Amino acid sequence: MTSTDTHCPYCALQCGMRLRPVRPDRPGGPAVEVGERPEFPVNRGALCGKGRSAAAVLGRSVRLTEPLVRDVRTGTLRPAAWDEALDRAARGLTEAGERYGRDAVGVFGGGGLTNEKAYLLGKFARVALRTPHIDYNGRFCMSSAAAGQRAAFGLDRGLPFPLEDVARTGCLLLAGSNLADTMPPALRYLRAQQEAGGRLIVVDPRRTRTAEGADLHLRPAPGTDLALALALLHLVIVEGRVDEAFVAARTTGYAHARAAAMAHWPERAERITGVPVSAMRQAVAMFCDAPSGMVLTARGSEQHSKGTDTVGAWINLCLATGRAGRPLSGYGCLTGQGNGQGGREHGQKADQLPGYRSLTDPGARAHVAGVWGVDPDSLPGPGRSAYELLDSLGTDGGVRALLLMGSNPVVSAPHASHVTERLGALDHLVVCDVVRSETAELADVVLPTAQWAEEDGTMTNLEGRVILRQAAVAPPPGVRTDLAVLHALAARLGRDTGFPAAAGEVFDELRAASAGGQADYAGISYDRIRAEDGVFWPCPAPEHPGTPRLFLDRFATADGRARFADVSHRPAAEEPDARYPLRLTTGRVLAQYQSGAQTRRTPELRRAAPGPFVELHPRLAARLGIADGDPVVVTSRRGRVVAPAVVTGAIRPDTVFMPFHWAGPGRANTLTNPALDPVSRMPEFKVCAVRVEKAA
Repeated sequence: MTSTDTHCPYCALQCGMRLRPVRPDRPGGPAVEVGERPEFPVNRGALCGKGRSAAAVLGRSVRLTEPLVRDVRTGTLRPAAWDEALDRAARGLTEAGERYGRDAVGVFGGGGLTNEKAYLLGKFARVALRTPHIDYNGRFCMSSAAAGQRAAFGLDRGLPFPLEDVARTGCLLLAGSNLADTMPPALRYLRAQQEAGGRLIVVDPRRTRTAEGADLHLRPAPGTDLALALALLHLVIVEGRVDEAFVAARTTGYAHARAAAMAHWPERAERITGVPVSAMRQAVAMFCDAPSGMVLTARGSEQHSKGTDTVGAWINLCLATGRAGRPLSGYGCLTGQGNGQGGREHGQKADQLPGYRSLTDPGARAHVAGVWGVDPDSLPGPGRSAYELLDSLGTDGGVRALLLMGSNPVVSAPHASHVTERLGALDHLVVCDVVRSETAELADVVLPTAQWAEEDGTMTNLEGRVILRQAAVAPPPGVRTDLAVLHALAARLGRDTGFPAAAGEVFDELRAASAGGQADYAGISYDRIRAEDGVFWPCPAPEHPGTPRLFLDRFATADGRARFADVSHRPAAEEPDARYPLRLTTGRVLAQYQSGAQTRRTPELRRAAPGPFVELHPRLAARLGIADGDPVVVTSRRGRVVAPAVVTGAIRPDTVFMPFHWAGPGRANTLTNPALDPVSRMPEFKVCAVRVEKAA
C-alpha cells in the first residue's frame, strides 16, 4: 500500500503527483487516488482539475479491456482474443506491403507517447515495416516553433531555460497562449514575475483569463501576428533600441531582417492587425526598458501557414534587443502535448532519427543503424508529414494500411471530415488506444493499451527536463502496454529481436541511439531521474550535470552565432470575403484536453465543460439576431457545424472562437483549413474564413 511518485498524463508541464492505492469505490473503479507531490519543482504540488481527476480514466468502465476486430459478416467491431487480433493486424500490414509496396504502409503516432514508445515506434516503422511514412500529431503542435528555433539557433528545445527563470525575467511577452486554461499550474510563474516587478504583455485576439492579468493586452486579428512582430522590431530600430554590440558579436543576417522590418511601419501594421500604434509603442517600451526579457509563443502564433516565419519574427525581436543567449532572456515555445518535445526527438517524425538527428545525414544514419544492427542503406528516407500522410490514405500511390497509436485524428486533424473519409478508405487500419475513440470506431483491429499509471516510461517536458512516469498499478487483465504490442507485431513480421517490451531496456537502447546527437540522453538513467527530479538534455555522460540553460556561451550553429530570419507579412491562406466574412479561431478550454478522448469520459470534467460552443461579440450577435445560448451554424468552405452561442465581449467583433475538443455536429475541425506552412508542414488551424447564422 505504498504511494508512487509519477506525473500527470496530460500537458507538457508534466506536473508531479503522488498516487496512493485505494479500494475501488465500485466494481471496475480506479485503484489509485491522486495526491500532491510538493517537492517536484515544476508545479510544487499544484494540480489543475484535469490532473486531480486523472485517475478516473483508469476505471474499467471507461476504457477498452479487450481487443476488437471488425467482423467480416456484420461489419461491426467484436471482441477477440489477443492472438487473433495481433494476427489480423500483422496480416493486414503485410498484405498491403506485398500488394502495393512498402510505401503503402504507414504509421501515425502521438505526442503523448513516452520517449520509449516514440523511439520504438520509429524503429518499428523503419526496420520492421521498412516504410518512410511515419509522422505524428505533434506535427500539429510545435513544428513551426521547432523549425524557427532550428533556423535561428541551430537547436530546438521548447524552452532553452527552466521555468523558474520565467518568474525572474524583467518583461515577458506571451504570444498566442492562454496559460490559465491550458496549463493552470504555470500561472504561478506569471504571478511571481509580476510580483517581483516584471511586466507581462499578452498577445491574443481574445480577452482570456491570462490576458486579463496582463499589464498590456495586444489583440491582433487572427493570422496577423507576423505583421505585429515586424512592426515591433521596426519601432525598436527607429527608436534606437537595438543592442548593436550583441547583434555584431553573436548574430548574422541582421541587415535583411532590418530591411524587412522597415517595410512594416506601425501604421501599416495597425491596418493589418487592428492593434493601435500607441499600444505597439507601449509594448516596445516595456520590453526594452526591462533589464531582461523573454518571448514565449504557443499555438495561437504558430498554427498558421506562415507559422515558421512568425516564430522567426519573434526571435528577431529577441536578437535585436539582446534578449537571447543571456540569463533570464530568450525565446521559448510552450509545448502543448505531454511529450510533444520528446516525441519528436527520437524518430517518430517523418524526417528524424533518435537524438534529433536528420534522416538525410549519412553519419546519423550510420550511427543509428549501428545501434539497430541493420545496414544504413536499408533505412528509408523521409516520408510524408502528418496531414499529407492522412490526406494520402486509401489513394493510389498513398498509404493503404495504417498503424495508429495514441492519436484521434477524426477529431484533432484539420478538415476533419475529409480525414475521416480517408481513414475509412484504408484497406486496413490498426488502432492502439486506451479508450474507444472516434478513430478507433473506424478500425479493422483495435488493441487496448495500458496508460500512464500502469507502466514505466520517460517523458520530456516543455523545459527539456526528462522525467520518469512510474507504474503504480497493473493494467486490467486483457490490456497490454504499447511496447508489448510492438514486440508482438514485430515478431509476426519476422523481427524476433530488437523490439523489447520492457521500458528500461528500450530506454537504454534509446540512450545509445541518441548519443552524440543534439538531444543526447546518453547520461540519463531512471535512477538518476528519480534522484534529481528530472535531468535536462543534452546530457552526454553520467557525470555530466545536464543542461538547464542553453546558448549562454554560443548558439548551436556551426559558427556559434544566431541567425536572423528574413521574413515579411503575408495574408492567411484564406481571408474573409463577402461569402465568408468572419475569421474563425480555435483553442482549448480549462476542463478538456486535446481531442477529449479521455477528458470527455471523466464525469467531473464533462460537467464543467459539457460541449462545444461558439463565442461571438455582442455587436456581431445583435446584427445576426443571435442571443446567448441560441444554436448557431458556422460554415466554412469545408463544412458546417452547429453549437450554442456564447455572447461575450472577450472576442473581437470580426472573429468567432470555438474549442476543438468535441466530435459530432460541433466538431470545430470540420471547418479548419489544412493549408500547410511550407517549412514546418503545420496546418493553419488558427484562422479560416467562415459565416455565422442563427440555426433554423
